[in-house]
Amino acid sequence: MRPYRKIPRSPWTVAAGAALAIVTAGAFSTLAGLLVGPLHEDLGWSRASVGLGSLVNMVVYGASAPFAAALMDRLGMRRVAVGALCLVGAGAGLATTMTAPWQFVLYWGVLVGLGTGATATTFAATVTERWFVARRGLVTGLLTAASVVGQFVFLPVLSWVIDTYSWRAAAAALALAAAGALPVVWAAVREPRKDPGRTDDTARPAGRTDDTARPAGRTDDTARPAGRTGGAARHALRTLARAARTGPFWLLAGTFAVCGASTNGVMWTHFAPAAHDHGMPVTVAASLLSLIGIFNVAGTVASGWLTDRADPRRLLAVYYALRGLTLLALPLLLTSAVDAPLVAFTVVFGLLDVATVPPTIALCRAHYGADAPVVFGWVSAAHQVGAGAVAFAGGVARDAFGSYDPVWVGAGALCAGAALLALTVRRSGQAGREALTPPVPATPRRSRALPASPPPCR
Repeated sequence: MRPYRKIPRSPWTVAAGAALAIVTAGAFSTLAGLLVGPLHEDLGWSRASVGLGSLVNMVVYGASAPFAAALMDRLGMRRVAVGALCLVGAGAGLATTMTAPWQFVLYWGVLVGLGTGATATTFAATVTERWFVARRGLVTGLLTAASVVGQFVFLPVLSWVIDTYSWRAAAAALALAAAGALPVVWAAVREPRKDPGRTDDTARPAGRTDDTARPAGRTDDTARPAGRTGGAARHALRTLARAARTGPFWLLAGTFAVCGASTNGVMWTHFAPAAHDHGMPVTVAASLLSLIGIFNVAGTVASGWLTDRADPRRLLAVYYALRGLTLLALPLLLTSAVDAPLVAFTVVFGLLDVATVPPTIALCRAHYGADAPVVFGWVSAAHQVGAGAVAFAGGVARDAFGSYDPVWVGAGALCAGAALLALTVRRSGQAGREALTPPVPATPRRSRALPASPPPCR
């Protein structure tokens, strides 16, 4: 009989370890926006060159997410999460030695992009899918908010470090943060399975009350989907091929691409330099982004709670419509000082920023069942493609027109289109699940026959 583990593998322990990994990786997504000015002034790089590195980072981030989700089926969540933290730490450490733009593309674009992609929302979706049955929307919101916590906790600190010391010191600080998170994540993150000979339920996913609640095809407490053989890359690509034959996949990917374009692409990459163009100090702009991050947490958790109770399609439509209106108003609000209208913008945008994640994951789960984490990984890839395209286009627009105003207006118009697309996603996920699920032998009619209605009370 194997001995008891020192750390109980309870769902909330695993969620806490996953949250730490997500918080740490989330800090890396904010530094790129703070580096635009310093790299331009210190190394003489154009904003378009810095934007290219951000584009590569976001595309690699998105492209790695579905493969990371599939790799978790083979290697487990812990190994993938720890490997991702090693990648982001190495990328940040090497970034301190940069002297040419191609190095920024390699270190920040590729290495950090791979690491943050593996510990992104697909990681949150996988943890939720394997460890929770009840309150999945709420847990998804909490883990998604963890990424935002990493952004607003580290953002003012990194801004102060850059202003006081240098951008290299900020990159080194992030590398140390990733190294410090490694042992805790290794100890906390586990797969939901029981040790032989144990009779307790510490490894049982939250919300599961007995063995009858296991999904079909499971023969033990392992939450990895059954029947998945072959390489992780092959599984991810096959899932993409099957999902791409369904309409909801393209609608969700399209709306999530707009989500990335209107958040990571403009706000987290270009808000600080845009505010600086209006005479606002970078540290003040970073504080406003931190305020957005604070309200991100409230908005994402509330969105997860609402997703358990309302139609996710309508939630997405409302979120995108309101986000578009705020972006259209932003050029009129940016000044050298922080006033009440600008604070109101940060509050409203913060509530809407990451609120789209829980409804999108819920729609993936409804349409694609057990393959939802991998499908959501591909949807997240579209998110990052949209984010990277607008991050690059924003730098080009600033160099060409001397203003970010066309970018804000364009992003607002995209949000209006995404609101309409969200309403066209059909309610039932039966067709999507049939496209992803291989046929199974028919069960004899008598074994699954159920009475049409309960017998009358006598």
